[in-house]
Amino acid sequence: MTRAAVVTHPYADRRQRLRRRFAEAGAAAMMVSDLVNVRYLTGFTGSNGALALTDEDTFLVTDGRYLEQAAAEAPDVRVVTGRAAADVAVRELPAVGGVAVEADHVTLADYERLTAVAQAPLRPTVGLVAGLRRRKDAGEVSLIRRACGIIDAVLAELTCEIEPGQTEREIARRLYWLVQEHGGDDVAFDTIVATGPHSAIPHHSPTDRPVAAGDLLKIDAGALYRGYHSDITRTFVVGAEPSRDQVALYDAVAAAAAAARDVTRAGTPGSVADAAARDQLATAGFADRFSHGLGHGVGLQIHEAPMLGREQTDTMEAGDVLTIEPGAYIPGFGGVRVEDTLALTEDGTECLTTAARELIRLG
Repeated sequence: MTRAAVVTHPYADRRQRLRRRFAEAGAAAMMVSDLVNVRYLTGFTGSNGALALTDEDTFLVTDGRYLEQAAAEAPDVRVVTGRAAADVAVRELPAVGGVAVEADHVTLADYERLTAVAQAPLRPTVGLVAGLRRRKDAGEVSLIRRACGIIDAVLAELTCEIEPGQTEREIARRLYWLVQEHGGDDVAFDTIVATGPHSAIPHHSPTDRPVAAGDLLKIDAGALYRGYHSDITRTFVVGAEPSRDQVALYDAVAAAAAAARDVTRAGTPGSVADAAARDQLATAGFADRFSHGLGHGVGLQIHEAPMLGREQTDTMEAGDVLTIEPGAYIPGFGGVRVEDTLALTEDGTECLTTAARELIRLG
């Protein structure tokens, strides 16, 4: 399989936008210790690192294991050697103004230790980098689109193989293998394979339960590609024609997903899309069977801003990549979820996952 062309990421521009954000927060410098954020700002993917920024300087601290990797992945930043990366980064920043730190990624013990070595006062901040990461650029959308294409292809192949008697774990293991066969780096998260009554558990972990003829089968999976995630859920019936009750449940969830997708636009509150899905389920008599939020952002993490739900306050924006994933779950009977990953533009939406949404019989 031919790999997609390498995408050049505008790391320097991201760092410059971050400088404006921490200046607005009253800081003269910033230390970034969350490794996902370090990757977003530099391209560095090692397991130990911290990034320090001032108006004039940028340096990445990592230990000797990663010096060559850091030079290759982040060639436009200065690399400083240090095992305790965050401590070194804070200590090396000048004693001018305050140093912004990521309060949502620094423990109290970390904060006390960093305060002791810093030359300038620390200023706890929340969401400065996450706010930048939320709006995906064209290169990021391209990578997520590729991750979605991988999981679409995996489901197409996997569903041709499923038949009664296979266990949830066997199906999950096969999916893991197929993700790599189709060019993915890994699965995006722990795959959910849930059969029969297990499908009524929204986040079920695969077991040795075999698929029985007539079971609902819910598969929630994604692929990881060059750091970016995809997310899709499809529900099937295995080894028999769907029953009338299964069709009714499935049709209600599919209608809820379609209604939510229809109102998923930049400028629309996420709660409005959530309400559109719930209204459809209520009309079908399943109002009390939708037990989680409508969706979430997807990017370098499988769950990131925005969050869509009844009590969430996020408004959808151009540049968001997010899931729409209503479900309905009936203990002892089974559950259905229909989930897609969408990219929002100024003009509308692009559905990045394309697997068929009909209730399909397998086996």
